[in-house]
Amino acid sequence: MTTPHRAAVLGSPIAHSLSPVLHEAGYAALGLTDWRYGRYEIDESTLAEFVTGLDPAQWAGLSLTMPLKRAIRPLLDTVSDAARAVDAVNTVVIDRDGRRHGDNTDVPGLVNALRERGVERVGSAAVLGAGATASSALAALAQICDGEVTAYVRSAARAAEMRELGERLGVAVRTADWADGARALDGPLTVSTTPVGATDDFADRLTAAPGVLFDVLYHPWPTRLAAVCQERGGTVLGGLDLLVHQAVLQFERFTGVRRGPLARMRTAGEAALAH
Repeated sequence: MTTPHRAAVLGSPIAHSLSPVLHEAGYAALGLTDWRYGRYEIDESTLAEFVTGLDPAQWAGLSLTMPLKRAIRPLLDTVSDAARAVDAVNTVVIDRDGRRHGDNTDVPGLVNALRERGVERVGSAAVLGAGATASSALAALAQICDGEVTAYVRSAARAAEMRELGERLGVAVRTADWADGARALDGPLTVSTTPVGATDDFADRLTAAPGVLFDVLYHPWPTRLAAVCQERGGTVLGGLDLLVHQAVLQFERFTGVRRGPLARMRTAGEAALAH
């Protein structure tokens, strides 16, 4: 009897996660009939018990969402440079010896999603927000932005954190007041990393034809800001673009497949959101 291969997404809340849909679609596309991908409601208080109880003969990896991307660190044997730079682990690969290796696929996922839409290099960029996803966005921009990144934030403490992260990543970060966030869209590339509704007011205050907007939300979609940017001729990427690109990288790490079925995973995600 073939030993089953298992992976799952952990977080709280987790019921909304599309990760099982994407990974299971990938397994089906490649005929990986002995692979299964689950979803578990896990928070910081139950994380250690769950992770240490996994059988490495069966478990290949974990996807992590909030609030676990930093809480997982003490349970790992190794952490990649990318995950360490942004202090966020969204991927854990479990080897047959039971060693757990932390990585971050949000950063290359952002880069790959932009590259797919023809955004290879920009002279400047902006980030709306200053949370964990903003950190990943800044790390991605460090790879493709030749000039300054402006971070629009709500507090002096958040501003200091973004400037410090920029120094670690080798990218010049200027911080600006959140109230002026509509100006972010004047530049060639803006990454919005904020919760639902946070940028709605900016949509009414756009002063120029927008460039590229990458809004990391995928439900509800489009956000008001994304809809207005698209109406005015801007290029818009959404949370599903990021989700699919980071998920296919996880899929490759978990299964050992050299190139994951990106198109099939995207189609499954689009169908799930349509319902």
